Amino acid sequence: MGDRSRVLVVDDEQPLASVVASYLQEEGFNVRLAFDGPSAVEVARETHPDLIVLDLMLPGFDGIEVCRQVRTFSDCYIIMLTARDDEVDKVIGLSVGADDYVVKPFSPRELLARTKALLRRPRAIDAQDPTSEQGSDTITVRELQVEPLARHAYIAGVELDLTRTEFDLLTVLCRNPRQVFSRRQLIDAVWGEEWFGDEHLVDVHIGHVRRKLNDDAAEPVWIRTVRGVGYGMMT
Repeated sequence: MGDRSRVLVVDDEQPLASVVASYLQEEGFNVRLAFDGPSAVEVARETHPDLIVLDLMLPGFDGIEVCRQVRTFSDCYIIMLTARDDEVDKVIGLSVGADDYVVKPFSPRELLARTKALLRRPRAIDAQDPTSEQGSDTITVRELQVEPLARHAYIAGVELDLTRTEFDLLTVLCRNPRQVFSRRQLIDAVWGEEWFGDEHLVDVHIGHVRRKLNDDAAEPVWIRTVRGVGYGMMT
């Protein structure tokens, strides 16, 4: 995996960025560095990374703006680094398309584990997996249609603008519309069984999917919350 994967590390603390890069390079990853917001976007556009390790606080413009701009041309995985264990930082980062977050100070080995877990995610949605039902061209739940192979989703013929994480979550829910999934089950299916961290990450991404479905959590039409259990589709 590593020798095929490109990682962009973005942090204005150059010694820290170099340490992170060295850990990734030792695992066979192809690593590029950037130390400010504008450079991060430029390098991402030129090199098409598979994953970006992105600090929240950067000169030029911050990681939130980097994430927002990158999402206009790339669906790569993004791990946001934040200096505070602050829910606001986490939610803002995830709201613009980050896939995961790590709080500073962190262990480079932890970051490496998160990186590997994210880059293994496509295996969880591999259409060739004989244990899944994804081989079908289209999954239909009432007016909602999901095409796992083409990675498109539609409501009444109108395509939904979903990030990779949002699409993966919606696909898992729609594939088993009568099942209620716990956060851990959704993490295992979408992020991978080796992922570890705050399971409430799921709640934020489910909230994004709901908004794009024009769904109200208080009076759901598409995604229901089962208190104390998790999430399932309204059938």
